[in-house]
Formats: sequence, structure tokens, C-alpha cells
Amino acid sequence: MAITTINNRAINRADTAASGESWTATSATASDFQASVNTPAFEAEISSTLTLTSGVDTLVPFDTEIFDTDSMYDNTAGNYKFTPTVAGKYFVYARTFLNTIGTYTGQRFRVFIYKNGSLYANSSQQWNTDDCSEFTPTVSSVIDMNGSTDFLQIYVYMSVSSGTPRLFEDTGRNAFGAYKIIE
Repeated sequence: MAITTINNRAINRADTAASGESWTATSATASDFQASVNTPAFEAEISSTLTLTSGVDTLVPFDTEIFDTDSMYDNTAGNYKFTPTVAGKYFVYARTFLNTIGTYTGQRFRVFIYKNGSLYANSSQQWNTDDCSEFTPTVSSVIDMNGSTDFLQIYVYMSVSSGTPRLFEDTGRNAFGAYKIIE
């Protein structure tokens, strides 16, 4: 007697057939058993300190790729964007290391994820005293990407009543990355 259909049940090595019966796989292929992966994926950092204009959203020059599994991150000047050609949901993150030179009070820091040139997600931190000159705001989100034209970029904003705001280059403290979520 042959088994032709198995519903809602996994077969493992401990399973046995009844006396005189055997298991036979008739339609499985190697691709039926391949593991899913979280790609495309990338992470990039900045290679030098960037002086910011207080009160202005600034595109972050994440110009140094740490990894880029499918060459979908564009780290050329003026672009700094991730454009995956695989549709799906992506976990996206950014962390930035902002600080000031000189006297500083009334500081506000923001880091933004822009999708297709428009604000998608942000994180904001603020304080009104001069007891801290460094801040590391982060932002993350799950973003649905169409796999053809959608792209992501990171912007920062720093507002100070006095002093010079800057995005400080420091290995590991600034990063922009994304990876596809297995669905």
C-alpha cells in the first residue's frame, strides 16, 4: 500500500512505515530544502568628521561599506542610498555620533530614515544644559520596499544655540544598515 498524501505532518528519521510499506519522495527537489537568508544586506560607516549647519537636515555620507551582499548600496558622493532590487520587508537602522565644538546650549539632535526622498522614521533627543557635548541618537524601522525604485537614505539634524555641530567620525559609532526579513 503506497502513501500518496501527507497533510500537516512533518516526516523525520524516527518515523516508520507499517509492515511492508515504505516512504517514497516523488516531487521534492533540492530547492524545496534550501534555507532562507537575510539578503540583500549591507552596512556602511562614514570615513571623516562632517561639520553640520545648525538647524539644517543633512544627508549623511556613509561612504565606507563594511559589507554589501548584493551591491545594492550606493556609497558615491551625493547618493549614499540603499536601493534593493528584491521586494520585501527590511529591517533598517542607523546610529550617529553627534557632538559640538565650543559653547553649546539648547541642543536638539535628530536622525532620520528617508524613503524615496521623504521622511519615513526619526528619533530625536534634546537637552538644555551644557553638561554633555556628545550624543548618539539611533533610529530603526521595518520598511516595505518594492524591489525596483524604492530607496533609503539617512539624514541628521542638529540645532544648537551656539557652537559648531558635527557628525564625528569614529569607527563603529556611526552606521547605516539594512537587511531583508525572511517572510
